[in-house]
Amino acid sequence: MKSKLLPILSLFLLFSIITSSQTCIECHYKETPKIVSDWQLSKHAQNDVDCSICHGDAHTTATDYANVNLPTYETCAMCHDTQAEQYKKGKHSVAWAAMNAMPTAHMQPMALMEGQKGCGGCHKIGIKSEEEIKKLKAEGSLFGHASCDACHTRHTFSLDEARQPQACQTCHQGFDHPQWEMYSTSKHGVRYLLKQNGTLPEDTAAPTCQTCHMSEGSHEVRTAWGFLAVRLPMPEDEKWAADRATILQALGVLDPEGNPTSLLDVIKAADVARLTQEDWQKERDKMLKICNDCHSSNFAAEELRKSDEMIQKADGLMAEAIRIVAGLYKDGTLEKPDNYAYAFPMLLTFHDAPTVIEQTLFEMFLKHRMRTFQGAFHANADYTLWYGWSAMVRDLSEIKERAEEMRYLKK
Repeated sequence: MKSKLLPILSLFLLFSIITSSQTCIECHYKETPKIVSDWQLSKHAQNDVDCSICHGDAHTTATDYANVNLPTYETCAMCHDTQAEQYKKGKHSVAWAAMNAMPTAHMQPMALMEGQKGCGGCHKIGIKSEEEIKKLKAEGSLFGHASCDACHTRHTFSLDEARQPQACQTCHQGFDHPQWEMYSTSKHGVRYLLKQNGTLPEDTAAPTCQTCHMSEGSHEVRTAWGFLAVRLPMPEDEKWAADRATILQALGVLDPEGNPTSLLDVIKAADVARLTQEDWQKERDKMLKICNDCHSSNFAAEELRKSDEMIQKADGLMAEAIRIVAGLYKDGTLEKPDNYAYAFPMLLTFHDAPTVIEQTLFEMFLKHRMRTFQGAFHANADYTLWYGWSAMVRDLSEIKERAEEMRYLKK
């Protein structure tokens, strides 16, 4: 009895899926035809993954659209569990949490953050809890809560699209992380773009973003130095260790006496920075292996070492600037904002820093320091020098001069 019933049930289920899918297609072909045509181009359509599998079957008429399920990364994980598990271990998965952890995130317009017209437009790739999604919907943010479609854009969800460097361009460009600009104007990027337009042969060695950061298709995107290029343990070089400690104090990870704050536990839990030599070396070894596909081992190691050195030199300039502003707090020339826990500038207040000198310090850190070391690692000499190092030197000169003027005027 059971063996005869199963095939019948399977046929009934298949018929229901086809009927449901056809209903969706007929209606949406009139209302949103490009959604339908994109889906028809997709592997989902080829493999009978119909609308209801991702969106549920509660929305059936023009008036009950509020009942439709909007996918999250868990939806994709039903079929793509390997990629979902890799993604959870990488930095993209914590992007939403990182955005909301910024000290002045709550002060920004909702449209910029949850509405995704600013920070949230890229940070939406991060995982959001069920409670967060409910809160977002209650506040009027009804769409864009998925993660995977940041790279595999709906409704084609194309692998070919996600494998192109342009897939990364939308987010990895601009003020604090212009990786697209660095990559596309580096020799790596130029060779690949010439390969794309047919100038260079298809089998030309030319890396994409994914070649280096998603080796073998792994969705566990991580780097040795992390986003802000601060890590533990402290370096053996005493000056660099002192400079990094100053930066960590201005990030709120260390208190003025150099002791860890509760923020360090948050960083550990989120795994957004390498906190042991072993963790850092693991990521560095991965990158060296990737570089070895095109370069000799000693060349790759030397280039990465020089990029490490650029972090060290940039940290020296950055720490000096931080100490100048901290000195203004200490002698009363500059009033410490009430929301600062310590008499140290807070680099992560961004444009909400209350004075021009603190704004310059923030820009020095998040714009120019980032260009200095990111340009080095992306093999872009112009970004490393003119948009990075040179700008930091000029920032420091401005901060020194402003500090002298402020002390003079305070007399």
